[in-house]
Amino acid sequence: MNHPIRSRVLPLVLLLSGAAVILLPFVWMLSLAFKPRDEIFTTTIEFLPSQIEWSNFTFALTETDIPLFLWNGLVMVTGILFFQILFAVPCAYALAQRRFAGRGLLFGLVVAALLVPFHVTAIPIFLGFAQIGILNTMWALILPFIQTAFGIFLFRQFFAQLPADLFDAARVDGMSETAIVWRIAFPLALPAATAFAIFSVTAHWNDLFWPLIATTDPNLATPPRGILYFRDQESGDNVGPLMAAAVIVTAPLVIAFLLAQRKFIQGIAAGGLKG
Repeated sequence: MNHPIRSRVLPLVLLLSGAAVILLPFVWMLSLAFKPRDEIFTTTIEFLPSQIEWSNFTFALTETDIPLFLWNGLVMVTGILFFQILFAVPCAYALAQRRFAGRGLLFGLVVAALLVPFHVTAIPIFLGFAQIGILNTMWALILPFIQTAFGIFLFRQFFAQLPADLFDAARVDGMSETAIVWRIAFPLALPAATAFAIFSVTAHWNDLFWPLIATTDPNLATPPRGILYFRDQESGDNVGPLMAAAVIVTAPLVIAFLLAQRKFIQGIAAGGLKG
């Protein structure tokens, strides 16, 4: 009688323990964002502040241009996602539903590209952008990421599950391959597109490495780079407003994920069913 209960309780305990470890930094961030300065630098750990310090958020919104940083981040991730979808979907469709010489080799190269971190190519890209003079522009933040091996792989896995007869019927009706991609294949792949969009937006919204290299203009600062302006050279980091800014920067991602959670799970599950 106890064995089924134990088999359910143990995974639940493990999941809750893992969730607690992952969520602890976010809970601590929220705690510091609402604490007055004298309660932040103490030897005791207390998650609940004695009083809510709204001035941390006021400071974050007024002393640095957080709205501009958020806007820059929105423009950057939207531009990256647009071009990634534009290029990844036709490539994935061709790899999944068209027959041509070298298709298997190309897909193998896509899988191999998943193993190459962006940091390996960052210096050549930086030098190339310096030669053509587009550093310190929004294009410098967008162009390195318009090709995406992960996007091609994810969409290809999804398109491989779709019946070939569906596309053959569309060709019989006179539709071009481009029309088939965007009017039939892509609408069917919206769950995969939602999952990919969450991965892409989260990765590039939180990226500090490339914006710190490619831009120096404060007017082009993305949210993570903008948070660096909270550093106080005299007394160290201004922790309260810094954590408040982190909450403001993180909130859009959390809200977007909660709204798209069902589609995200569907896209991940569907993308991994067939090789």
